[in-house]
Amino acid sequence: MCRNITTLRGLQPHATDEEIEAAARQYVRKVTGVQSLSDKTREPFEAAVAEITGITTRLLAELPERKQPPKNDPPLRRPEVRARITARSQA
Repeated sequence: MCRNITTLRGLQPHATDEEIEAAARQYVRKVTGVQSLSDKTREPFEAAVAEITGITTRLLAELPERKQPPKNDPPLRRPEVRARITARSQA
C-alpha cells in the first residue's frame, strides 16, 4: 500500500517516538490524500496522527521481539535524510 512506511519492529535501538510518529503521519497522508494541511484539515489530521502514533507504540511494545532486524533503516536514521531535516530547520 504505502511504500514510504518503513518496518519499525525489530530495530536496534528500538524505534523512537519520532520514527513512530513519522510512520503514522505517512499512513494518514496516504489514506486521506491530504498532503498539505488547511484550517479545515489540520485538526482531524493531527488527531488521527496522534491516535495512530499511540496505537503503534502500544502494538510495538506488545509484540514479541523479531528474530531478524528489518532489511532497511527507517528514513530518520539515514544520514542524508537527517542532513535535509537539519538544513530545513536552520533555514
